[in-house]
Amino acid sequence: MKKAVLFLILLAFADLFPQHKFTLEESLQLGLKNSKNLKISKSKILGSEAKITETTSQLLPRLSFNAGYTRLSDVPPFEVSLPIFPAPVKIQDVVLNNYNLKVSLQQPLFTGFRLLSLKSASEKNRDAAVSDYNKDANEEAFNIINAYWNYFKAQKLKNYLDENLKQEEAHLTDTKNFLTNDLVTKNDLLKLEVQYASLRLKQIEAENSLNTSRALFNKVLGLSISDQTEIEANEPKLENTVYNYDSLLNSAMQSRLELLAMDYRLQAGNENVSAAASRWYPAIFLFSDYYYNRPNQRIMPTLDKFKDSWDAGVTLSWDIWNWGYNSSQVEQARQNLNQLNTNKELLKENIEVEVYNNFMALNAAHNKIEVAKTGLEQADENYRGIQEKYNVQYATSTDLIDAETSRLQSQTDLINSLVDYETALARLLKSAGKKIY
Repeated sequence: MKKAVLFLILLAFADLFPQHKFTLEESLQLGLKNSKNLKISKSKILGSEAKITETTSQLLPRLSFNAGYTRLSDVPPFEVSLPIFPAPVKIQDVVLNNYNLKVSLQQPLFTGFRLLSLKSASEKNRDAAVSDYNKDANEEAFNIINAYWNYFKAQKLKNYLDENLKQEEAHLTDTKNFLTNDLVTKNDLLKLEVQYASLRLKQIEAENSLNTSRALFNKVLGLSISDQTEIEANEPKLENTVYNYDSLLNSAMQSRLELLAMDYRLQAGNENVSAAASRWYPAIFLFSDYYYNRPNQRIMPTLDKFKDSWDAGVTLSWDIWNWGYNSSQVEQARQNLNQLNTNKELLKENIEVEVYNNFMALNAAHNKIEVAKTGLEQADENYRGIQEKYNVQYATSTDLIDAETSRLQSQTDLINSLVDYETALARLLKSAGKKIY
């Protein structure tokens, strides 16, 4: 009675908190939303946008305010002795407290195109950061897809072992009855018991593999590693699409986001060369200052009062000789550009190898599925025949164990081949520059 009540309570709680099963689409949505790598990439975009604001601000008028207070030591007042006066004539009292207020306005007129080049370089680096974000999103999507199908594979293998164990238990029951009726030997029963123990060990390993796959799946989704998540998936199926290596390689060279980001960085590198070369030109600035000081030194005689004044003008600054500083800056920018060009060539070579390897891996996975399907059909047919013969004692326990082992291996081979095909397809499409989420 108590057990029945407890069972009903557990059912009630199960209804209140149903276990959600994740589809692949839901897994991708949640995983991409919670991805820490994507948050880092997003932060880089925001940082690069702030850099654009910084460089743009240098093109605009700059308004600044300065204030200061100075206490001077006491000195004798400014006096002049005249022959007609018996005592010196005081010209000006000493002002010991000095207050200085200044508002300055500065506008660059010409900087050798340095500010424009820096602004353009910042915009290109921002575009590169956006491309990196999209690339990282594709990489994260592949990690989620891979974890999803590995979880599916672990679940299927666990189910196969559970099913085989149930069948083995039925065989043990039948064999014990046969032994009672002297239809089999004790050795036949021992062989089946050994086979059962072997399957139990594999079941334990499969359970551990399932828990590990679930934990990895949880992590890529941003969930707790101990959450008892489940997935909802149909068995993978072969696509009828025929992929051409040359088309895939051409797509990769046109669409890979790493190459697009590299192109943006090359453009930014060219702008940095221009910015470094701008030091060869003079810099011209328009300026204006407004003063409100006490005392104001421009007003004579000096009075202990706040007085205002202003100035305006144009300044020109030009480095005539600085011991090769300008040329070294330009050379550094050019060498950085050369490194980017070489890195782009290396990247294209690596992409070519990656696409080729993934193309060959997909073809191999496709062929394995065909072989595995044929093997499973033969193993199923063989198992049914041996089982029927064993039930009427026309086959030995050894024959039955061999048929069971072969069938389990064929089931494992097929599910491994199907999952390998799914991940190989996602990997190939990703390497070809396709969006896989």
